[in-house]
Amino acid sequence: MGNLFDREGSSKKRAPLAERMRPGDLSDFEEQKGILGPGKPLRRAIENDSLGSIILHGPPGTGKTTLARIIAGMTRCCFETINAVMAGVADIRRVVQEARERRSLYGEGTILFIDEIHRFNKAQQDALLPFVENGLITLIGSTTENPLFTVNRPLISRSRLFRMEPLSKEAVLSILNRSLKDSENGLGQFKTEFAQGALEHIAHTANGDARGALNCLELVVMTTPPGQDGVRRITLEEAREASGGRVLQFNREDEHYDVISAFIKSMRGSDPQATLYWLARLIYAGEDPEFICRRIMIHASEDVGLADPMALVVAVAASQAVERIGLPEARIIMAEAALYVALAPKSNSVVTGINGAARAVEDEVAGAVPAHLRDSSYSGLERMSGNKAGGQYLYPHDHPKHYVVQQYLPDNLVGREFYRPSENGQELAVKKMMEGLKNFKFNSY
Repeated sequence: MGNLFDREGSSKKRAPLAERMRPGDLSDFEEQKGILGPGKPLRRAIENDSLGSIILHGPPGTGKTTLARIIAGMTRCCFETINAVMAGVADIRRVVQEARERRSLYGEGTILFIDEIHRFNKAQQDALLPFVENGLITLIGSTTENPLFTVNRPLISRSRLFRMEPLSKEAVLSILNRSLKDSENGLGQFKTEFAQGALEHIAHTANGDARGALNCLELVVMTTPPGQDGVRRITLEEAREASGGRVLQFNREDEHYDVISAFIKSMRGSDPQATLYWLARLIYAGEDPEFICRRIMIHASEDVGLADPMALVVAVAASQAVERIGLPEARIIMAEAALYVALAPKSNSVVTGINGAARAVEDEVAGAVPAHLRDSSYSGLERMSGNKAGGQYLYPHDHPKHYVVQQYLPDNLVGREFYRPSENGQELAVKKMMEGLKNFKFNSY
């Protein structure tokens, strides 16, 4: 049957390059200095074998699983691994039972690594909770999604969250060069020459994903035939074909919200260059054009409002045009609408006005509708007591300039101001008009 370690070594040689090149200790770990640098709490906890429950989150290829394996090699605890895609409550119960026996018989702790923990449903996560809480199990969870959206709050409160950042181009390039020199686990047994910019292109298009970069490197090296001198010469064009274009990591719960937030804030901040860049990122990553158009329409009112009422008109027209035309041409229409919002004069008076009115509805007494504003269109009204109290409604069109002073708000809100126009764009004219109407209380409804 052969030695177990021989079989494992043989299996490793057949594994993908990205698997073979995983760092074996913290000294080989690229970047993540923010959480793994010398003296950082997580590094000290790993080195002292005093790790508490943690959840590692970040884009693919940033080292979450690799870090878990390094911890496994450094801890005196028993290290168990399950994948949330294939595991269920029964697997958790098995691990818990074995952890109890291990602690009872040998006084040994248990670390449980759950890859893709966001795949666990609420019941599966709840099954873990009491054993993480009482310390029977030390949890290491890894996820590509934001755990604040995908992991139960009680489990988060008992764990520390650490974000793994995408690797820089320089770090990915260092990993690629190391794998080209490593004859045991890497591609060092092959003689390779890369044309100027070819290796850099692979590192650049990986977008911080070391696994993706190594997969691309392995593909281009293994599929390039050696010349008569035994050297595999790889051109820039071959590197481009192997990489297949820039990789954009984009998941619905994390990167999606970060990029859309940057897009919105760029429009609000009147930066047309950033607005176009983040819009392009959204489109490239496959975001639904309908969603993008909804955000543009919302911010045409929220951030521009009456400073330029045409912003909403343009945004709505763009939404309708995008629906009819579709991609790729629809990107031009979305860009026009987003740029209009970004370059328009800004005012948040509309949103602050409706928010103030909403707070008044929630917090204040719901005052009666003034008698002269009540509906008087139905028969028999004259027989109902109190309906003539408070005076008669004054029809504005019967008065000069189609305006007359009268009370519109309930008695308990007379004098309150919800809408206060800014001095930007067309709202300056609105402000002057309101100031010219003595005692006029402009209602934002």
